[in-house]
This record gives sequence, C-alpha cells and structure tokens, in this order.
Amino acid sequence: MLVNAAGEVFAGKRIDQTVEGWQMPQGGIDDDEGPRDAVLRELREETGTDKAQIVAELPDWLYYDLPEHLIGVAFHGKYRGQKQKWFLLRFTGVDSDIDLTAHEPEFADWKWFSLEELPGLVVPFKRPTYEAVIAGFRPLVRAKR
Repeated sequence: MLVNAAGEVFAGKRIDQTVEGWQMPQGGIDDDEGPRDAVLRELREETGTDKAQIVAELPDWLYYDLPEHLIGVAFHGKYRGQKQKWFLLRFTGVDSDIDLTAHEPEFADWKWFSLEELPGLVVPFKRPTYEAVIAGFRPLVRAKR
C-alpha cells in the first residue's frame, strides 16, 4: 500500500483487465530475495519509482482464492489464488515521479484514492484482502501535516 502525504492510496487500472477494476501494486517474490526487497522491486517495476519508504508490515500473510470462472485462466492457469505479504510505504516523491511505462507496463492508468473508496474499486474477490490491509494499516495512514 503506497500512500502519499495526503493519506491517499495509489491504485492502478490493470492493462489486461477486461472489467473496470483497480488494484494496488503487487507481485511475486523472486527466489533470491525476501519480501522487503521484493516490495521495493515490484513498486519500481509497476510504478516506475522507488521514491518510497517502508513504514510497516502486516504480521500475517493474506490469502485469496480466484472465483471459479477464473481458475485455469488467470495467472496463466497455474494458480488458484494468491498468498500475499503486505507492506505500507510512504511515497516520498512527487506525482511526476510515477511513470507507468518505465518497465513493462502493467497499469493503463493510476490515481490516488481514499481508504474508504478503495474496496469498492477492486474486483469483488479481492475485497476481503483489501479490507484486511486497510484495517491493518488504517492507524498509520494519515495525512502528514
């Protein structure tokens, strides 16, 4: 979860999404890295910026299963869901530091959203995960004054 100084959360609209839906940056952990290294690499790959600092980490891994109609289709048909480790990062740059084309693009567009807006913007099967992430980080997500 990348948050700006106003306490808003970054979300991108996936290029390969066939329905309206936004998501926070996410990605896999390579064999030679740990979760903290992976979150910074994935942030750089998906947003084009590394201007962020890790603020917190959820203590537990979160899981979600794909809906039946996506099993065998999503994730190149290899997985039935995901196990995720979530971090809160404070964005230290300016909006122009975000460049969705800096790496192989995954997002077609991006915006800053409030915590309250976020769950309603994601695909339904990810909502419980997003609600858990928001609940875990809410006390730390606030506008810097």
